[in-house]
Amino acid sequence: MTASTTRESELRALTDLGLYEAGAATRGVGAMHRVIAGGVFRMLRPVLGGSVDTARMVHDAVSEGAYNSITAALDAGRSAADHVPWSEGRAPSQTARGAVLLGILNGLIGDELETADSPLTADMSVRVDGRPVSLDAESLREGLPDAGGHVVVFLHGLMESEFAWSLSERPTYGERLARDIGATEVQLRYNTGRHISENGRALADLLDALVLLWPTPVTRLSLIGHSMGGLVVRSACHAADQRGDYWPGLVSETVCLGTPHLGAPLARGVHLATNALRRTPVTRPIGSLLRRRSAGVRDLFHGSLTDDDWIGHDPDAWSQPPGADVPLLKGARHLFVTATITRDPDHPVGRLFGDGLVLAPSGRGQHTRQRRGLRFHEGFHIGNAHHFTLLNSDAIYDWLRGHLTPRRQLPPGRSS
Repeated sequence: MTASTTRESELRALTDLGLYEAGAATRGVGAMHRVIAGGVFRMLRPVLGGSVDTARMVHDAVSEGAYNSITAALDAGRSAADHVPWSEGRAPSQTARGAVLLGILNGLIGDELETADSPLTADMSVRVDGRPVSLDAESLREGLPDAGGHVVVFLHGLMESEFAWSLSERPTYGERLARDIGATEVQLRYNTGRHISENGRALADLLDALVLLWPTPVTRLSLIGHSMGGLVVRSACHAADQRGDYWPGLVSETVCLGTPHLGAPLARGVHLATNALRRTPVTRPIGSLLRRRSAGVRDLFHGSLTDDDWIGHDPDAWSQPPGADVPLLKGARHLFVTATITRDPDHPVGRLFGDGLVLAPSGRGQHTRQRRGLRFHEGFHIGNAHHFTLLNSDAIYDWLRGHLTPRRQLPPGRSS
């Protein structure tokens, strides 16, 4: 697909989706309006008697006409959008702002977009300057001309894209690692609305091809994931290890930055709110909207990593069973970073809110009843920071570089 064709298909899909969602929102507001108005007229009937029926008929005719007119106009706009000429330029998915928008859409309804075969979905892919790099030897040589043997793969989190690593004015972790230790940064993008286990298999497949087609022999793999990205890394390692892939033997370390190994409280809160709001007619449209949350968001209830964690389970049940306790990849170090919005991690506010999205015990995979196998001494904590601070921090980089810098080999019989 050419650049102009990609741009046109994405802009048409965005326009169509925007008008469709606006129409759905209008219908939802109309449903709430009808329920509320019906309650008001029922309350007034004992006081005003039969005259309320006339007022209600007028009200219903006007309100229904207004809502129907809006939805009809939006539907007409969807049809007209197919004939709008689009100017030349980069596709939204290949620009920083467009990638942010599409990242949010994928996180919210990415599974729906994938089912609809929408051009707005983000396949698991290597990205350079926003553009996808094909997994063939020639494309990899052109896209990554300085490829070396130590490959550091970066996976973003929920509703993000690879541009998230460069939110600040500082160079990315990968750029600094290339400068300081000669590692090669590989940034990936994926559809965060899919199940984590599905993205894990996609990552395993990508790494299998990447190692085979890399311009130089790969001697070392470091896998770094932010938030959900860390769960996808763990799922990929497990899937590849189960099927006997070659690349897991090259993994020297995984690094999880603010990863909810035991689940995220926000995902649980949305789950409970959805069930509560859908119990009353007035709030049911809001509950139905929240119910549309993607499979990826649902997986964050417990940090589920395998297909067995969701196949055959009711995703809307009040209680969700915990996922399988997937073992960490053998032969690799498993580093992690947690953060709290308070300087002191033991401060009551820090313990309650963590980094704003992930609690520290979940970030280090440790709970009174569960433990993911992460070692406390291989972790790092940063205070007075939020969830997105972890994407680019001088303190975290210094710690990361210390762990990823190659260790000098000692002569036989010598120990450090």
